[in-house]
Amino acid sequence: MIFSKQIPFSKTPLRIQKLAALKAFVVLLILSVMNTANAFDVKSNPYQDRLSDWSQTLERFVDDQGRTDFEALEQDISQLQLFVDAVAEISPLSHPEAFPTQAHVLAYHINAYNALAMKGVIERGIPANFSSLLKRASFFKFRRVVIGGKKTNLYDYENRVIRPLGEPRVHFALNCMVVDCPRLPMKIFTPESLENDLQIAAVEFFNKPKHIEISADKQIVYLSGIMKFYTKDYVSSGKKGDLVAYVNQYRSDPIPTNYKVKFIDYNWTINQAPEPRLSNKRDDGFKSKITKFPS
Repeated sequence: MIFSKQIPFSKTPLRIQKLAALKAFVVLLILSVMNTANAFDVKSNPYQDRLSDWSQTLERFVDDQGRTDFEALEQDISQLQLFVDAVAEISPLSHPEAFPTQAHVLAYHINAYNALAMKGVIERGIPANFSSLLKRASFFKFRRVVIGGKKTNLYDYENRVIRPLGEPRVHFALNCMVVDCPRLPMKIFTPESLENDLQIAAVEFFNKPKHIEISADKQIVYLSGIMKFYTKDYVSSGKKGDLVAYVNQYRSDPIPTNYKVKFIDYNWTINQAPEPRLSNKRDDGFKSKITKFPS
């Protein structure tokens, strides 16, 4: 094989050296401009800027039992929409520098998922329930949402983004707005209090008769359908019988480990507040446009 002889850069004609240097300078200049254009100012994080809107949405339209006044929210959805728009603009995947810890990432995803689910109920016309497979597919799989500039759906968001983070207690914080979901808090999730909030949510979940029923005479424990949906997130074996040991971590009254495990049929009824709430004032003093009041 014949190799061409390379001429040292120092021995090339001066004109060629200058041209090469100029090209290198232009390339560096272009890269510098691109980096500046793409730089993200953490101090002007739109997600952080709009968290107060999500916070006020929860305070105004969710009651202490976790039920949402969807009818009132539909009439005054502006703050929820502002937060949803911020979620569409930025995420831990699109701007990782804005979410420096795992707690920042997970708090974002819980807030984003819950807000997108709440908005979805409004978009679907506040249905009575998601009882049929078709209704659930329409809501979770076929309804498009935007997160950090990427189009997806709630099903893929949960299963491809949130669950791989490896925090099983997240299922006691994520809320798809139906009756058998965990209680939706009236406050946002923050990285600073996330560990404590997830622990509280897990303890509350497993000590509510709504999510767990025990038949001592039959030696059977009936667990929420959530435990059936995500069994492998709680126990590596994937066996339902091993769930009791996981549940007992959060129970004030432990369940005998020899009890047989069965699951409660999931209630897909929309968790709508039975009547409009009266405390629907914004912090800025404006009243929401409520068209129905309790008699």
